[in-house]
Amino acid sequence: MSYAIPTELSEPDIIFTEIIPGASHWSMKIPRGYTLTATDMEGGANLSLLFYNPANLLERYNAPDTLKCQHTFKLTAGHCLYSDMGRIFCRVIHDDTGWIDTVCGVANKASVTQKWGERTYQTDRNQWKQNGYDALLVEVAKYGLGKRDLAANLNLFSQVRTDAAGNLSYVEHHSQPGDTIALHFEMETLVILTTCPHPLNPAAEYPFKPVQLTLTKSSETVILPQPTHGKEENQRGLENNRRYHCISPQEVF
Repeated sequence: MSYAIPTELSEPDIIFTEIIPGASHWSMKIPRGYTLTATDMEGGANLSLLFYNPANLLERYNAPDTLKCQHTFKLTAGHCLYSDMGRIFCRVIHDDTGWIDTVCGVANKASVTQKWGERTYQTDRNQWKQNGYDALLVEVAKYGLGKRDLAANLNLFSQVRTDAAGNLSYVEHHSQPGDTIALHFEMETLVILTTCPHPLNPAAEYPFKPVQLTLTKSSETVILPQPTHGKEENQRGLENNRRYHCISPQEVF
C-alpha cells in the first residue's frame, strides 16, 4: 500500500511546512497520529534524528533494539523505530531512498575542521561549519538534556554500505532532489534533528543541504501501511503502545 506524500494532500491536512537550512538544528513535540515528512530539496542532504518521550525524557530511541528485532542493518519503509521501553515512537511509512543509515552517528567539531577547515559563527554567521554533535547538544539543552542523553541517531537520506571485512563506505548521490521520507508517530515524541553533513561525506566543500519538513495530521479514513519487517515483534511493540495509551483493542493503530 502506498502513502500519499504531502504534495498530494489537501491544504487542511497540512499543519505546517518549514525549510531547515543546511548546518542547522530544530526540534518539536509531535503528537500521536501525526506524520512528519522530510524532503531533500537539492539532493545529497543528511537529516540526523533523535527521539525522546516528552513525558519521560529517560525514554529515548534505541538503535540496537530497532535493528535486532527487525533483523536489519538499514531502515526503510515498513520498519518501526523503537524506544528503550519496547514501545514504537514511529513507523517509516514512505521512503524514496530505500536506505536510512543507522550506525554512523554524527560528526564532531574536530572531524569537520579536519575535513573542511574551521569557520565560526562569530565571523561567518550562517555560513559557518557546524557539526552534528554540537548541533544536537544545543537542541537537547533546551529540554534540560546533555551529553549523556545523546543516543545513537538515524541519518535520513544517507546510505552507508559495508563489505565482507566490515569496512564502511559512504554512497554518494544516494538521495535525489525531491526524495521524501515520511514518519508516522505512534506516540507523542520529542524529535531532535540537525541538517549537518554525514560524518563520512567525502565532499570537497562543506555541503549546506536544506531539508523541507511537513507535518500532517492523519485522517481517520486513511489506512496506513502495516509494518512489513519483523512483523511479529512490531505487533508486540504496537501492543505495548496500546497499553501505554490505554486504548481499546478495537482501535486501529
